[in-house]
Parts: sequence; C-alpha cells; structure tokens
Amino acid sequence: MNRRDALQHVAILLGGVISAPVMAGVMGEKTYTGESLKVTLDQESLLAEVADIIIPTTNTPGAKSAGVEKFIVRVVRDCYTKEEQTAFYQGLSKLDADSKAKFGKGFADLDVTQKNEMVKQTTVDNKPFFLKMKELTVTGYFTSEIGATKALEYLPIPGRFEGCVPLKPGQKAWAL
Repeated sequence: MNRRDALQHVAILLGGVISAPVMAGVMGEKTYTGESLKVTLDQESLLAEVADIIIPTTNTPGAKSAGVEKFIVRVVRDCYTKEEQTAFYQGLSKLDADSKAKFGKGFADLDVTQKNEMVKQTTVDNKPFFLKMKELTVTGYFTSEIGATKALEYLPIPGRFEGCVPLKPGQKAWAL
C-alpha cells in the first residue's frame, strides 16, 4: 500500500473525504505558487489554541502537543489560493473578535469552558471556517507522529496481512 492509499483510508476511517488541498499538503506538495499571506506568531498561537479544543489532551496528547498549527500554516500557505487564505485567517480573527466581544478577552486567554462555548458558536456563526479548521486539525493530528503512535495503534514493521482481525475491548484503531 502506498502513502496516498493509506491517507485515503485514514480519511475514510475519520468519516469523510480529505479535500484536495489538504491531501496535497499531506503529500508534501505545493499546489499554490502565488504570493501567500504572512502568518504572525499570534495567529499561529491562536491556531494551536483552537486546534487543542478540537482535539484536546486526554489520556493521549492533544493537537497542540502534535504541533498541528505548523501543519495548518504550511498547508494553507502552500495549497490554498490567496483568497482562500484570506477567508481562513479572517475566520480565525472573527473567532478572536467574538471572544473579546462576549467575554472581554481574546480566545487564547479564555478558560476551557469558554473556549468550548466559542468553538460551538463558531460551528453556527462561521461554519465554513470551522469545517476547514476541523479538517486541517484532524488530518494534521492523525498524520503526525504523536497521532499515529499515541492515539492510534502503530506497528512499525507489520507482519503478514490479516484482513479481518477482531479488536480487543478498548483497543485503538490501527494506524495506516
């Protein structure tokens, strides 16, 4: 099985299809060669905070520990047009501005309950941004070393292929 097939299986496992730009980003391709937006450290930090609400640290490391924000910045820069980049980062800014309007402080300064409330609000108020953010977060996490080895079962040198193996109670799904 090649890497592309494996990623398509991950997409199916995660319950959907990975969009073409995200798939290209995972494959390390650069599909947009025009001028890209410059991402500030504050924006990157805010991406990490939002991603960590989508995949928080539990008994496995969360999205922030996996460095998902770096994946998101790279994929958006290399695979989205400047207009798409602008729309994405405007959605991020809107989330921060809405947090300031509702709680009097930026998203990064909120407690976990407030952050969850703001992300839930974003699923309604700015659904296109949230769906793109969720797709990038989930893909970045499960294709990272942490996601593949800590959140999924990982066997670096697999044995023979067994197409139908029952999982033990509580066993994680296998990494591809």
